[in-house]
Amino acid sequence: MQNVADTAANVGEAVANVAAPVADAMAANTAAVEGAEAAATKFGLIEALNDGGALSWTLFLLMVIMSAVSWYILFTKLREQSKILNDGTEGAARFWAAGNLKDGAAKFDKNSAYRQVVDDGLRAEEEHSKLTDPVDQHEWVANSLARSQGLINAKLTNGLAWLATVGSTAPFVGLLGTVIGILKALIKIGASGDPSIDKVAGPVGEALIMTAIGLIVAVPAVMSFNWLMRRNKLIGEQLATFANDLHGFMASNGAVRPTVKAAPAAKAAPAAAPKK
Repeated sequence: MQNVADTAANVGEAVANVAAPVADAMAANTAAVEGAEAAATKFGLIEALNDGGALSWTLFLLMVIMSAVSWYILFTKLREQSKILNDGTEGAARFWAAGNLKDGAAKFDKNSAYRQVVDDGLRAEEEHSKLTDPVDQHEWVANSLARSQGLINAKLTNGLAWLATVGSTAPFVGLLGTVIGILKALIKIGASGDPSIDKVAGPVGEALIMTAIGLIVAVPAVMSFNWLMRRNKLIGEQLATFANDLHGFMASNGAVRPTVKAAPAAKAAPAAAPKK
C-alpha cells in the first residue's frame, strides 16, 4: 500500500509540473490579448479627435468636406470633358458631312460647346452687315470665334482652383491637427508625471493620424487637377482646330473644308448557298 501511495504522489507531482507551465502560458496569452484589446480601445481616430477637442473635430470635418467636394468636381468635370471630346470626334464628322452650316449645327446637342462655336460664327457673319464702321469680315468673324473659345475654356476651368487649393493646403491642415494632438498628449503626460515610452508613444502616434488624413485628401486632389488640366488642354487644341476650319469654310463660302474620314463600310453579308 505504501508503494501505491508513493506512486500516486509521484504521478500527481508530475501532473502538477506539466500543468504549471501550461497555466502560466495561458495566463500570459490572456494578459497579452487583454492588453491588445485595451490598447485598441484606448488609441484610435475617434480617441485622437476626442483628445484634441473641438478644434481637432473641426479640422477633421473640414478635411472630409474638402475631400468630398474634390471627388464631386472630379466626376462632374470628367463627364463634361467626355461629352466635349466625343463632339470633337464623332460630332465634328457629322457636322462636316452636312450640306451647310445650319444643318451641321443641328448635328450637335443644343448645349454643345462645338455648337456654341458654330452659332457664334454664324451670328458674327450676320452682325457684320449691320456694322456702321468698316470692319473686315475676316477679322470680325475671327475675333468672334476666338471669344467663343475663350468662354468655353474658362468654363472648363471652373472648379479646378478648388482642387489646387485642397492639394496645397490639406497636408498643412492635417499637420495642424497633429500638432494640436501632440501638444495635448504631452500636457497630459506631464500632468501624470510618468514620461515612460509606453505613455508617450501611444498618444503621439495617435496624433499622427491627422497628418495621414491630410495626405489622403491632398494626393487625389493634386492628381485630379493635373489630369483635368491635361484634358482641358487637349479640348482647347481640338476646339482651336475646329474654329480655324470653320473660319476657312465661312471665308471661302464653303469652298474650303477639312477632309472628313468616311466611316468604314459595313461588311457585305455572305451570299446564301444555292438551293438544290
